[in-house]
Amino acid sequence: MNDTGFQVKRLIQLALPVLIAQVTQTMMGFIDTVMAGRVGAVDMAAVAVATSLWLPAILFVQGLLMAFTPVFSQHHGADNQQAIPKLMFQAGYIGLIGAVGVMVFLAFSGYLLHFMKLEPNLHDLTVGYLDAILWGAPAFILYQVLRGCSEGISYTMPTMVIGFIGLGVNIPANYIFIYGKLGMPAMGGAGCGVATALVFWAMFIAMVIYMLIDKKFIQLAPFKRFYGPKLSSMWSMTKLGFPIAMALFFEVSLFAIIALLLAPLGANVVASHQIALNFSSIVFMLPLSIGIAVSIRIGYYLGREQTDIAALVAKVGLVLALGLSFVTAFLTVSFRQEIALLYNDNPEVVALAGSLMFLAAVYQVSDSIQVVAAGALRGYKDTRSAFYITLFSYWFIGMALGYALAYTDLIVPSMGAHGFWIGLIAGLTVAAILFAIRLRYIQKKGIIFVEID
Repeated sequence: MNDTGFQVKRLIQLALPVLIAQVTQTMMGFIDTVMAGRVGAVDMAAVAVATSLWLPAILFVQGLLMAFTPVFSQHHGADNQQAIPKLMFQAGYIGLIGAVGVMVFLAFSGYLLHFMKLEPNLHDLTVGYLDAILWGAPAFILYQVLRGCSEGISYTMPTMVIGFIGLGVNIPANYIFIYGKLGMPAMGGAGCGVATALVFWAMFIAMVIYMLIDKKFIQLAPFKRFYGPKLSSMWSMTKLGFPIAMALFFEVSLFAIIALLLAPLGANVVASHQIALNFSSIVFMLPLSIGIAVSIRIGYYLGREQTDIAALVAKVGLVLALGLSFVTAFLTVSFRQEIALLYNDNPEVVALAGSLMFLAAVYQVSDSIQVVAAGALRGYKDTRSAFYITLFSYWFIGMALGYALAYTDLIVPSMGAHGFWIGLIAGLTVAAILFAIRLRYIQKKGIIFVEID
């Protein structure tokens, strides 16, 4: 098998378990919504409102930790195994500091809910959810540290296995705490917060056990020795991860603001937008998984000082993701009505969502390129560019153009939701182009960034 064929095979081997793990995480969110919805609309709304608060906070900390995976990979490629446990402990310290920050934010989030002027029952259920899930924050963050270490040594299978374990805990835990079984009080939507916190702890503990008994980790011996905080390493890695965290924040906040801006146009418009966005988010797991695999492989080959193969990995990843995006775009357009009907049977919602699916198909192509190119840059440990590119592309291009098209007549007569989707496509396309240019520049310079241990 030639080099290109080998890299395609290796990327698929790495990306497939990550993709399945992402699907299980999405299924957990879907199950939470469905099981809470069976109690009542207020309970389902409480899960949605609470998620809009805790998810951005926890994703910010996860973004800080994403910088570690390609560094683990570089040490693995350089056969510098002893440096990985040291770095893993430093990631753990950064993660725990971030987890405390998340817990404090969630503990006082009731003040934010007060300004939202929620109905009393919805307010109480949301606070109950947040009060429960905050105790799962340390477990979620520490699991991400261990997951990054495992993926950093090109071993993504545990990510998939632990995803199924989390799903297996999620369903019975929801059943017990939402509906009040086995002597527990019926907590309604707030019970999802308890269940999710338990899922996080189950995933973390399962990952620890996995790393203790699996032969892939015997040589690594991640828990054989305790390493105290090393402030210089923690600071260097925080600087490396902060741009990624901010890039995630720019992305999450962009979609949150668009949803709020569409609210005055009516429930049907918001529902149609959410259908197109939710389906695109599911499809996004494909290029996201490839991007993670590309990041891992590039870090590995940089550790071996094989910059030519690292560049080949980036090229193969981009071509693979682009090819898949054409397939998903074709399927999205071909089955747009059927997809919309899976979410809602309101004819007006289905018709509008179906028309937005055309734009969602184009969106998928740009999104695939930008997420894989960004993953490649993480592999080169070039994270600062993500901060500037996402800020400029998402907000100065995507949001500005989207708002102009959606609500004003500056360019064309106001287009409503379609205008925001055109803005998103423009923003993602600009991001894809800029990430690709930056990636090419890094490769031409032959940069191998300084190791951090």
